[in-house]
Amino acid sequence: MTAQRKNLWQTELMGSAVRGSFGKLDPRKLWRSPVMLMVELGALTTTVITICDSVTGGPFWFDFQISVWLWFTVLFANFAEALAEGRGKAQAETLRRTRSETYGKKVFPDGHVEQVPALMLGKGDTIVAEAGDLVPGDGEIVTGGGFG
Repeated sequence: MTAQRKNLWQTELMGSAVRGSFGKLDPRKLWRSPVMLMVELGALTTTVITICDSVTGGPFWFDFQISVWLWFTVLFANFAEALAEGRGKAQAETLRRTRSETYGKKVFPDGHVEQVPALMLGKGDTIVAEAGDLVPGDGEIVTGGGFG
């Protein structure tokens, strides 16, 4: 199993997504997703009808099945959204951590090269990157060596 696939099924991430899916049932949060808001209102309506049918003897099982499917649809959509948000936050944190832990070989104006944290590099700095090095930031290749 790849590292990315393992990260997807982390217990912490999944637990957070499940909690988030129930938290997103608030109509004020679903307002920005009108389709899911309508599905939730339909689920609520069919749930009320199901409760009434259980008392009056109407088609309880049919209404119950419709209610279950509508609630499942809303919860699954909320779960997928919460999972995507959680994964995005985790990836952003990983990038921040990598940036703060990465070092680069900065070339100073006098020509000496010194290893400095990536956070100390700025616009206009020149670095030396050799095979196997992590590039400590975004930039432009000024000159390149040969292959081999």
